[in-house]
Amino acid sequence: MKEAEVYVNKEPAGVLTKMRDKTFLFRYYDDCFVNPEKKAISLTLPKTQQEYRSNFLFPFFFNMLSEGSNKELQCRVLRIDENDHFSLLLAIANFDTIGAVTVKPLQP
Repeated sequence: MKEAEVYVNKEPAGVLTKMRDKTFLFRYYDDCFVNPEKKAISLTLPKTQQEYRSNFLFPFFFNMLSEGSNKELQCRVLRIDENDHFSLLLAIANFDTIGAVTVKPLQP
């Protein structure tokens, strides 16, 4: 199981988890979920429910990844399989992202 903390404007919003069965879970932190002043991380993951599950990496997070030759170069330099989208997300989405959301690996 791999986990990452999701931030919005450098404030913790929730945890993204790749489960052992290769499904994904995103869960808003309690304080973020109940605070109406804190915004949802995306329109596709609204704060109408605290927890979301998916059989694949949520499109919002997948769209944070590079494509084409940039992705190939990142994977080669970082020694990450091109099909391991979660590991690539953990490696590159903790800085220099487009928008307010960043993703940082959680240490076990």
